[in-house]
Amino acid sequence: MIFWNKEIINLNEKYFSIDVSDSSVKVFQLEKNKGKDDIRSFGASEIPFGCIENGKIVDQAKLAEVIKKLLDSAGPKKINTKKVICSLPESKVFLRAVAIPEMTEEEASEAIKWEIEASIPLSVEQVYYDWQFLDKFDGKQNVLTAAVAKEFVDDLTSVLENCGLEVYGMEMESIALIRSLILKNEKKENSFLIVDIGSTKTSLTVSEGDVPYFTSSIPFSSFAITEEISSSLNIKKEEAEKLKFTKGIDNISEDNSIRNSINSLLENLPVEIERTMDFYQNMSHSNPEIKKIILTGGGANLKGLLEYLKSKISKEIVLGDPWVNLNLVNKIPKISQAESMKYVVSMGLAMREINYGN
Repeated sequence: MIFWNKEIINLNEKYFSIDVSDSSVKVFQLEKNKGKDDIRSFGASEIPFGCIENGKIVDQAKLAEVIKKLLDSAGPKKINTKKVICSLPESKVFLRAVAIPEMTEEEASEAIKWEIEASIPLSVEQVYYDWQFLDKFDGKQNVLTAAVAKEFVDDLTSVLENCGLEVYGMEMESIALIRSLILKNEKKENSFLIVDIGSTKTSLTVSEGDVPYFTSSIPFSSFAITEEISSSLNIKKEEAEKLKFTKGIDNISEDNSIRNSINSLLENLPVEIERTMDFYQNMSHSNPEIKKIILTGGGANLKGLLEYLKSKISKEIVLGDPWVNLNLVNKIPKISQAESMKYVVSMGLAMREINYGN
């Protein structure tokens, strides 16, 4: 599901990706090098507080300024195109799988429009929406639907165009995550839960094979962890941020000041993960069992977090591998695994067209 595109697209043209959140913006560009994948350019920059609030762009001029500076500083090579594909945050997207009687695509178009309007707090005139047929069961057709407020898309498009960029397309974070972290053409019978721990929230995406079926979010975040450590230990936020990744919550059986300071936050995370898996299995007609939990996002670098979750949840839990679908020129990428965790969405967007414009 592409979700939103310019009406005319030439898939042979070069493009790069941009991932905009409430607190940061990231860019990524891939290119082909002798038939293999190569990282041409990447970079990240913080967004000043108040520029974006609760997913709403408050200061378009300031955001455009941040993006322009990031485009100038990204490397190791300069981004060599003005065409961009941008992420749509899950908090702004209404994603739902619905079941309708079997019918043609033309017939389904009208039926799905009413299904979407019945399941979101906006009218269809206020959103851009897209849909695609999935599997069939018991004489019914499963359909994946998605909608996003026109106001958000139009504001973001305006910012990017003010940066001198041409919007090549927009795509949901969940689809970009799946493209980056789950093997291409993964069997539908294999279900995964991607736990993306970002700076302001944690997004939870359930996929059957490489198709997203359910998304949600919880307030657990990398920023909240830093705030709690800083407050509890009476240290500066910069020092708290450093302690997260150097000391973290290792040795959880022993007295650990970092673990103790964020214990209430930590305890809620596995509970929410279990709740999401239970909810999804109860709502799905196929009642799939989650095969694997994939941990990603900048917050996944909290030292000891993976081991902590393994001790709480009886599932296979792994750190995401954003290189799994790429055939890299260099066996060791130009970016470390820890750093790549925060670029997973932008990397997935950059992988959307297999030739990257060459």
